Amino acid sequence: MSVGASGDADSLREKTTILLAEDDDDIRLMMKTRLGIKGYRVLEARDGQETLEVARLALPDVILMDLQLPRLNGFAVARFVRQTDSLRGVPIIVVSAHDPAKHRNLALAAGCNAYVQKPIDFDSLDDMILNLLLRD
Repeated sequence: MSVGASGDADSLREKTTILLAEDDDDIRLMMKTRLGIKGYRVLEARDGQETLEVARLALPDVILMDLQLPRLNGFAVARFVRQTDSLRGVPIIVVSAHDPAKHRNLALAAGCNAYVQKPIDFDSLDDMILNLLLRD
């Protein structure tokens, strides 16, 4: 299912909280800014452990995360999220510079819903987020 009218998409974005897990400050700022411009509320985490802590407290609608996070990598974060009752249904999108041929299947097996390669096409990412939110 995809979002129909632009107003419907705008309304959904305004109601959506994204947890952005990225250890690179510049990339995190750029992504937060671009997602904020689209209308999303964005929470931040700088490592895998912080991602889990923020997720448990804030119960985000979507988790966007890099695979190579300090303290706990993205694969481990995804597995923990899928084992946590309150977070089990939260879509997880991996955003990575790694070769998708090698890492996409590993990410999906760990419980991620989608894989986006850097550099990011934010219009495609936006469509992916909206469609994951509406998948039920």
